[in-house]
Amino acid sequence: MESPANHTELLIATVLVDIALVLAVGTLLGRWVRRLRQPAVIGEILAGIALGPSLLGLLPGNPTAWLFPAEARPFLSTVAQIGLALFMFLIGWEFNPSLLRSHRGTAAAVSIGSIAVSFGMGVALATLLYHRHDTVGVDHVGFTVFALFLGVAMSITAFPVLARILAEKRLTGTRVGGIALISAAIDDVLAWCLLAVVTAIATASGPLDLVRMLVLLGVFLVVLRTVVRPFLVFMTRRHVTVHLLVAVVALVFLAAYATTWIGLHAIFGAFCVGLAMPREPAAELCEQVRRPLEHVSVVLLPVFFIVTGLGVDVGGLTTGNLLELAAIVVIACVGKLTGAIVPAVFLGMSWRDAGILGILVNTRGLTELVVLSVGLQLGVLDRQMFTMMVLMALVTTALAGPLIRSARAQTTRHPEPDPAPATRPVTR
Repeated sequence: MESPANHTELLIATVLVDIALVLAVGTLLGRWVRRLRQPAVIGEILAGIALGPSLLGLLPGNPTAWLFPAEARPFLSTVAQIGLALFMFLIGWEFNPSLLRSHRGTAAAVSIGSIAVSFGMGVALATLLYHRHDTVGVDHVGFTVFALFLGVAMSITAFPVLARILAEKRLTGTRVGGIALISAAIDDVLAWCLLAVVTAIATASGPLDLVRMLVLLGVFLVVLRTVVRPFLVFMTRRHVTVHLLVAVVALVFLAAYATTWIGLHAIFGAFCVGLAMPREPAAELCEQVRRPLEHVSVVLLPVFFIVTGLGVDVGGLTTGNLLELAAIVVIACVGKLTGAIVPAVFLGMSWRDAGILGILVNTRGLTELVVLSVGLQLGVLDRQMFTMMVLMALVTTALAGPLIRSARAQTTRHPEPDPAPATRPVTR
């Protein structure tokens, strides 16, 4: 008879094997999609889906069930949440207010336009999809929460993936690249704020509970501004050492706990600490804090992909779901492209540059998966809706590379002068 101690040790060993498998498959698929000139995150997301019920689970004996047993999944989720918290901190830290000094008028118009149109079209789409996805398990989902969440999910732009695409396509120093980067940064902040509101509405048991959450959130932000931010500034002014890295990670986890206790998701606390993090001295902070955290995130985030992939079941989609998926992809693309292209052209950009800008801000990637995982945990999305939204994130991210190459090739064959003057490269 197996002792409880041996059972626990075997379970932990299983989790370690699962993580090793996820890292191996994610690396292989990441390298494969790079050969197809796609971001590595596409391969990592595909790895999570492939190891789940959509592919591996279809084989005889259901290998997914014994490779990722139900007892091991809470441990995998914990590891995934650690990686996700550190990733969200880095996302908040990536938002550099100095970016707003250049192109701020055009970038703000593009950002607000793309969010507003995408959000509105998402809410409109929700009215058509709601009656088919208004129940998760045995719980009924309110239309307001469902519609608001779908609007937010349609509004997302993946800042990290976008930054990497700009670097790979050598667009970082161009006007369109600079505007796209600033717009994505503004998008991120606005989208997380909207998601925080939706989360508060979804988790509040009534108006009084919602007021309580908003008050506690206000207290949290005040403490962040008056205590945490000065402490981080003090630490960076002394000398950037490994002690700062330890302090930052501790603060990220404490903030994640605080926002969870308030009733929001843990990612909001981590993101807010990133916003409060000083940006100078840039070189020392990059060497001692950013790079170590990025390395840890690279190792832990693939676990988040498998946890996400276990909730994706492509084989469970019906013919009606496929029609819904087509509508979701079309609405997602039209909303972002229209919301970005129209204000960009109105403010003086050429149609081709505006088109490239629209394609760039239509990139959703990993950031969309973070939002969708929140919706799944809140019980706003059922499995079919979650699967379709994950596929939409994959499609919109994968489209960016080919569409940009096509647009730039047309520009080369038929050059069109840009009336706006060139600007200095934008730094991140």
